[in-house]
Amino acid sequence: MRRLAVTAWSVLACPLVAHATTAQALASQGNGHGVPACQSCHGADGGGQAAAGFPRLAGLDAAYLRKQLADYAAGTRLHAVMQPIARALSADERAAVAGYYAQLPAPRPPAAPKLPADGPGAMLAMRGRWTDRVPACEQCHGPGGIGVGAHFPPLAAQPAAYIAAQLTAWQRGERRNDPLELMRHLSRALSAQDIAAVAQWFAAQPATRGDTP
Repeated sequence: MRRLAVTAWSVLACPLVAHATTAQALASQGNGHGVPACQSCHGADGGGQAAAGFPRLAGLDAAYLRKQLADYAAGTRLHAVMQPIARALSADERAAVAGYYAQLPAPRPPAAPKLPADGPGAMLAMRGRWTDRVPACEQCHGPGGIGVGAHFPPLAAQPAAYIAAQLTAWQRGERRNDPLELMRHLSRALSAQDIAAVAQWFAAQPATRGDTP
């Protein structure tokens, strides 16, 4: 009876182990069918590469990551590198890699100078600019930009270059997969200086509210 129980447990557990191994292999090796290792751009810890503007994936919501990969594959989110990669992943592989990165702890960003709470980036992030009908970023993206669910990803501890590039893409209509076109509308009210300031402010914030910058 004990042998049967062990055998049954092994049968049930094997798919879970294989799933985890597949996700880790995708992150560290790719899939051998046109998909390079995710970590070659996003880092071994999923923390991204600030200098190159590659975003962190570690700690992001799995459903959000899965949707972004699906949007790349469908062409509703444009990126010269990510589109062919997403298309070379099966739906199961996209789900696996999304789940893998979601369960990784968000790494601490490199030490950055603390930005003033009354600076232009902080003001846009925490208070918005209602004269231009721009609400505070935190109203959707959560306190300190830590993210809220599948639709409002973390901005905290993302590379400033990545945040700025996305805001510019929304503004130009080059990115169009936002819920209710919220980002396309809001980004049009931002100047290049606004974008740089708010990107730098969020990049300097801790990924979780228990951390310190």
